[in-house]
Amino acid sequence: MAGDERHFCSKDVLLIATLVAMQCVTVGINTLYKAATLQGMKYHVFMVYCYGVATFILLPAPFFSYRSRMLPPVNFSILSKIILLGIIGFVAMTMGLSGINYSSPTLASAISNLLPAFTFILAVIFRMETLSFSKNSTRAKILGTIVSITGAFVGTLYKGPQLIWSLPPLHSHSRSVSIGSSQDDWVLGGLLLSAENILLTYFYILQTQILKEYPAKLTVVFFYDLVVCILSAITGCFTEPDSSAWKIKPDITLVTILCAGVFGSCLNNSIHSWALHLKGPLFVAMFKPLSIAIAVVMGIIFLGDNLYLGSVVGATVISIGFYMVMWGKAREDTMIDEVIILDSSLTTRLPLLLYKDEDMASR
Repeated sequence: MAGDERHFCSKDVLLIATLVAMQCVTVGINTLYKAATLQGMKYHVFMVYCYGVATFILLPAPFFSYRSRMLPPVNFSILSKIILLGIIGFVAMTMGLSGINYSSPTLASAISNLLPAFTFILAVIFRMETLSFSKNSTRAKILGTIVSITGAFVGTLYKGPQLIWSLPPLHSHSRSVSIGSSQDDWVLGGLLLSAENILLTYFYILQTQILKEYPAKLTVVFFYDLVVCILSAITGCFTEPDSSAWKIKPDITLVTILCAGVFGSCLNNSIHSWALHLKGPLFVAMFKPLSIAIAVVMGIIFLGDNLYLGSVVGATVISIGFYMVMWGKAREDTMIDEVIILDSSLTTRLPLLLYKDEDMASR
């Protein structure tokens, strides 16, 4: 087990640290986005400008990838799959925001914690994850996924006693505000949010398949951002016909668009593509529940939020489940590397053995 842990630390620590940093970036961008919407920024307007910035930054990517790696040009099959990827991503984001409007952000956070479970099921169906209950790696991945999801639900739905006090709340009744106009709206919101996470699961699966066929990550991200930008522009022309809604002022709105375009749609999507290509969809999906713990920590540090027992318990359980899945993945990688080394060793020795046999026969 010590050898597995050394292999895990030496090979995956950079990737894990980068994905955790991207979760921090995502939480920060979400905070900026909420502040910008209070200033009147519209969702489709934000999408057009955000993905437009990312597309502009990644514009040299197709030429750079082709010249440096000598990859074949993007054919119709690859382009059609990327267009489908963009449609799935755009529809998923639209369903997510509509679901929040019908229900509440709390329900959205709770349902999003099911993303690792959805991803694990589809990854097994598409044979991207091995499933053998006799192996410790498989049991660790399954149990770790369940533990991580449980911890995320605890951190989301359970508050518990207060552990650290900060500034007293200005509006103690704010949590009792109605979260929906009716029970039907709440159910509809839950269905939309569930559909969003199912689409995101297939999004990870499809992107992983595309990268196996065409491993130019930046090129794939470029065309994906371009497709989402075009779809958002077409939709925005109908939903926001007023030209004043498209005017960006040099305030929090501009800061949000630039940060989301550079660090979100460009950098975050590129790193996720890198991780999907190296480790598969389950590895990336397991970082989703961490966003709750990260949001709690950032809220305490930067916003002076109170710390409750539910947040501590949830973050601890998430960390345990997260480590179990990472250990299972590292165990599988170690076994694969050992098989590759054994195969290469046998391949090297086989000609020598044949040569010796022929030499003895000739004598």
